[in-house]
Amino acid sequence: MTAEPVLDGRPLAPIHQLANKVPEVTVYFWIIKVLTTGMGETASDLLARTLGPIPAVALGGLALAASLAVQFTLRRYVAWAYWTAVVMVSVFGTMAADVLHVGLGVPYAVSTPAFLVVLAAVFALWFASEQTLSIHTIRTRRREAFYWAAVLATFALGTATGDLTATVGFGYLGSVALFAAAICVPALAHRFGALGAVTAFWTAYVITRPLGASLADWMALPHTRGGLALGLAPVTLAWTVAIIGFVGYLAVSQRDRGTHAAS
Repeated sequence: MTAEPVLDGRPLAPIHQLANKVPEVTVYFWIIKVLTTGMGETASDLLARTLGPIPAVALGGLALAASLAVQFTLRRYVAWAYWTAVVMVSVFGTMAADVLHVGLGVPYAVSTPAFLVVLAAVFALWFASEQTLSIHTIRTRRREAFYWAAVLATFALGTATGDLTATVGFGYLGSVALFAAAICVPALAHRFGALGAVTAFWTAYVITRPLGASLADWMALPHTRGGLALGLAPVTLAWTVAIIGFVGYLAVSQRDRGTHAAS
């Protein structure tokens, strides 16, 4: 019998090892990530207004489950499957945060720290189990499950955070400026050695959610709410087309294929 492969100094559980299931973090990764956050924000609002909150949440949940089922059946990273799952997480994560506020009356000032606690718990369980939070080691089903749980928590947290800043005086355009400045902090801190790569990545990952969502809301919402009044449907369509374009490019060029060894 061959020796078990080792990641982070720990032998893997007796399951098949996969190729890394997430893309390499490049400029394209961050562009598509921001696009998915904005598209998820406006698509969620559009579905809720068109279908009603309950049918929209049910449809979003089914679409999320289906996209994750496809993602988990694959043994390697596939651009269209991965980013479809991210889009569905964005839509459903937005709905989860909105249901707490609109449906249950939970203030954003309460849901924001609550989602932060949820995310911290996911990270704590993930690290306790795997001794790493690196996205370059998503090579087992268990790590993949932790990864997507963290992604869902970051989207819910980011949604609540963006809505909080938009309603406490910043407005949507002000929130865009705030989060555009905020996302530079982990990037610069990592660049100058003050923050580790994993911490910098997940901090920036959380911030992309309110950044993209605030930008999309500013574009879509009416002038009375501080927006450009372009409409939910046109903005959703435009951002969807942009996502398809970038993902299609990556699928052909394969410029997002990871080269990291398990570590």
